[in-house]
Amino acid sequence: MEDLTIEVTEEMAGERIDKAVSSIDEDWSRSQIQNWVREGAVKVNGETVKPNYKVRLDDVIIVTPPVLEELDVVAENLYLDVVYEDQDVLVVNKPKGMVVHPAPGHSTGTLVNGLMHHCSDLSGINGVVRPGIVHRIDKDTSGLLMVAKNDAAHTSLVDQLVKKSVTRKYLALVHGHIPHDKGTIDAPIARDAKERQNMAVVDKGKHAITHFRVLERFGNFTLVECRLETGRTHQIRVHMKYIGFPLVGDPKYGPKKTMDIGGQALHAEVIGFNHPRTGEYMEFSAEPPEEFSELLESLRKND
Repeated sequence: MEDLTIEVTEEMAGERIDKAVSSIDEDWSRSQIQNWVREGAVKVNGETVKPNYKVRLDDVIIVTPPVLEELDVVAENLYLDVVYEDQDVLVVNKPKGMVVHPAPGHSTGTLVNGLMHHCSDLSGINGVVRPGIVHRIDKDTSGLLMVAKNDAAHTSLVDQLVKKSVTRKYLALVHGHIPHDKGTIDAPIARDAKERQNMAVVDKGKHAITHFRVLERFGNFTLVECRLETGRTHQIRVHMKYIGFPLVGDPKYGPKKTMDIGGQALHAEVIGFNHPRTGEYMEFSAEPPEEFSELLESLRKND
């Protein structure tokens, strides 16, 4: 990766070095940049600085991103809840707490590690780190994912996602009493300018639409079904917060006082698509994990 040269403008002057650099490239988090500053990979006017350095007008920042080591993705004999499988596609019910594909800090124990042990034929379009992966769900979101076992299937499934013909329904438990029975959230999403590791509703963000309907109400909590029309990062979590009903247990977008349930109460319940080879529409569903169901039952008893 080539060095990046940044000349500090009036708008940037006075900002911390990590914030100034992250505003230029949204793929770099502030914590990542702070580490680079400590390692000397970020220099100002040819000199190293401290992470709390505040940039000045006409400063010249040079960023030399460290060369990342190639991840050695190995097959692991992990339990996978395979809902459907044939020669082209595989549908798996991912447990809460499992990362979808290897990344720095998560090189083993991911869904991809398990898939590589389960079957040798996975599409290679997304490279060696993400074989077969067509779409993702967050680590602490449970539920259904479709996986491509060859490149033709991968291309077909991605095309269906782009054309918004894939059915994706989620169960979400949110804070608050939603008074209306259904609704649509049409609000663009992009990286949060203040918290670069978070997403937010931003005027110039990417088009994002979530449809929801109320399934059950429990006093100050509401169970909703969310249907994705688009698939932006953290879309349901961001959209529900935006309308004032953040997800229970969400460490990023939930209120400070929320239930400690090890992550957001979100489950990918239904996935539906046209089979890449036959064109037949196929739809699959998976019950939420036991702890999700137990949480709902406890709310029913206390309501």
